[in-house]
Amino acid sequence: MKVFSVVGITESGKTTTIENIIKELRSRNYSVGSVKEIHFEKFAIDTVGSNTYRHREAGSQLVTARGYFETDILFQEKLRMDEILKFYNHDFVILEGVTDSNVPKIITAHNEKEILERLDDLVFAISGKISNSLDEFEGLPVINTIDNVEKIVDLIEEKVFDKLPDFPEDCCGECGYSCRQLGALILKGKARREDCVLAQSRVKLQIGGKDIEMVPFVQRVLYNAVLGVVKELKGYEEGKEITVRIL
Repeated sequence: MKVFSVVGITESGKTTTIENIIKELRSRNYSVGSVKEIHFEKFAIDTVGSNTYRHREAGSQLVTARGYFETDILFQEKLRMDEILKFYNHDFVILEGVTDSNVPKIITAHNEKEILERLDDLVFAISGKISNSLDEFEGLPVINTIDNVEKIVDLIEEKVFDKLPDFPEDCCGECGYSCRQLGALILKGKARREDCVLAQSRVKLQIGGKDIEMVPFVQRVLYNAVLGVVKELKGYEEGKEITVRIL
């Protein structure tokens, strides 16, 4: 699953940029999901006095509202982005306004100052209202998605890679970089997505059908523990795949 974020201040063209990108990706037969970050402390879909609000106030920790045409699941907490993305299984997921996830980014802006305030090594393109007056900024393409959405989606197809993990810098680093450094190098063509050691893992853990990411140290602990037990069993054959299922 390939994930990228479109970031910028209010009225800089974020949502219009995303709308145009979604339409073009869908026209190319990709499945697309999206996540909208809302920067408003008092935001809540649930309204005071509604039945779902009353469920929550009574102590329900997960409330679901099912209507004729949609189902809304209301968590009583702010989920981490990696937890949210576990609900998605699309070719591309576009994040609007999300800055705390280890993904490539497009900046939308009115002016160069706004670009500089958000510019880092994970930015691969610029769009929004500034694209009416600029074609390039510090080596990055500036693309108007109203007039030239095909160009920016071509770039997305070229640059955006399967979601990397976002482990703390001191937690892994077995590829020689932090997760964010590796992402920046992939965007520059100086590394490959396959350089992440998790792509070479001999251990896969799923809970409820969802993959669980593990740093190499945890992978080795689990691998050695399972192998140590299984080796003592009749029928063990070296080099054969081992499957353990706990129901």
